[in-house]
Amino acid sequence: MSLNVIDLIKGQLGPALVSQAASQFGESESGISKAIGGLLPAVVGGLANNADNPGVVDAITKASSSGILGNLLGGSSNNPIITSLLSSLFGDKIGGLVNSIASFSGISNNSAGSLLNLVTGATVGTVGKYAADNNLGASGISSLLNDQKGIISSLLPAGLSLASFGLGAENWFGQAKETVSSVTSTAKDNIAEGVATARENVSEGAREIREQFENNNNNQGGGSIWKWLLPLLLLIAAGYFLWKQCEKKQTTTTMTSTSDSTGTSVDTASATSTAPGTPAAPVAKTDENIDLNGVSLKGYKGGMEDQMISFLKTDGYKNAADDAALKDKWYDFDHVNFKMGSSTELEAGSQGQLDNLVAILKAFPDAKIKIGGYTDKTGNEASNVKLSQARADFIKAALAKAGVGAQVLGAEGYGSKFAKVDAKASDAERAADRKMSVRFAK
Repeated sequence: MSLNVIDLIKGQLGPALVSQAASQFGESESGISKAIGGLLPAVVGGLANNADNPGVVDAITKASSSGILGNLLGGSSNNPIITSLLSSLFGDKIGGLVNSIASFSGISNNSAGSLLNLVTGATVGTVGKYAADNNLGASGISSLLNDQKGIISSLLPAGLSLASFGLGAENWFGQAKETVSSVTSTAKDNIAEGVATARENVSEGAREIREQFENNNNNQGGGSIWKWLLPLLLLIAAGYFLWKQCEKKQTTTTMTSTSDSTGTSVDTASATSTAPGTPAAPVAKTDENIDLNGVSLKGYKGGMEDQMISFLKTDGYKNAADDAALKDKWYDFDHVNFKMGSSTELEAGSQGQLDNLVAILKAFPDAKIKIGGYTDKTGNEASNVKLSQARADFIKAALAKAGVGAQVLGAEGYGSKFAKVDAKASDAERAADRKMSVRFAK
C-alpha cells in the first residue's frame, strides 16, 4: 500500500497550531482550518508533480535538519528553502493559488500567503523527517511523492479543484493526460471499426430482405404496399444493427482500456463482475426508523442507536453489577465526524446523531455514559492524543449543552492506542481507526 503523506502532516497542523495561527493572523479558527484543508492537498500535489526534480528532493532532505517543524509559525515566512521551493512548485501560479484559498476560506490574501508558507514548511519538514527516519534516499523520496499523484484531487475540499487554482490536472499530471488520450484514441478506433462492421451487416441484411421481398412480389403479382414498407423495414434494420454494434464496441472499450491516474491498468470488467466467487460490491447503508419507546429515530439498522436502545430495553444496563461489566463494550458513532484537523467543527450530517444520543439518554435517565476519541497510527502520537481528547471533550460539552450533562461521566482521548490498521495502509483502510465512540458506565 502506498503511504498517504497528508496523514503524516496532519499531526503538525492540529488544533493548537490553528488556534495560534488564527490569533497571530487576526483570523477566525474556522477560516484558518478551512484554508489549511485546501492548501495541504495543493502543496502535496505540487511536490508530487515535481517528484523527479532534484532541487525539490534536495529541499525536502535539507528541511529535515533545518528545525523548521519546531517553529512553523515563525520560521516559515522568510525561510529561503520554502521561498525557493514554492517558486519551483507553482511558478507564476502562486498568486492564483493564494487568491483562491483566500476566497474559499474567507481570510485575507496576506493570511493565505502566510499559511501557504506554513503548510509548505510543515509538509517538507514532515516528509523530510519521515525520509530520514526510514533511511529513504533521493530515489525513495521521489517514489514516495510519485505515489501521491493518484489521491490528490480526491482530497481537495468541496468547492476547490486544481482548475480553481489555475493548476489543471493536464498541466500537473501529463502522464495521466497521455493515458486518457491513448484510451480515447483506442475507443475511437474501436467505434469506427464497429460502425464499419455494422454497415457491412446492414448491407448484407438489407440485400437478403430485398431479395426475399422481390421474390414475394413476383410470386404474388406485386403490390403497392412494398413501395413504402420495404424502405421502412430497411431503415429499421439499419438502425438496429448500427445501435447494437456501436453499443458492443463501446462497452468492450470501456471495460478493457480504463486506467487510473497513477498509470496502473485497471480491469473494470473484473472489478464489477458478478461471477460466482467474486465478492459483491459493498451495499450502502441507509437510515431506517429506530424505535425509542414509540418515538422514531433515524439511524442504521444494527448501528449505534439500535444497539444502545436494545441493550437498555433488555435491562442490560440495569443488571450490570459495576463499571467493569460495561467498560469493554463501545458503540461507534456512525455519522459524527469532525472536519480535518479540527476539534470544534463537525462535518455536515453529524448533529443528527448527537441529537439521537440526547434523546436516548433522556428516555433512560438512569443510564450513564463515557465518550472516547480515537485516531489512526499516522502522525505524532502526542498530537493524536491531544486531538482525540479535545474531540471527546467537545462531544461531552455538546451533550451537557443539550441538557444531559449529568449522565456523561467522562471523556477520554486515546490517540492511536487502540488503532489496528498499519500506518502505511491506505487512507480508506485507516478510516476505521479514526472514530468517536460511547460506552455505558456506572
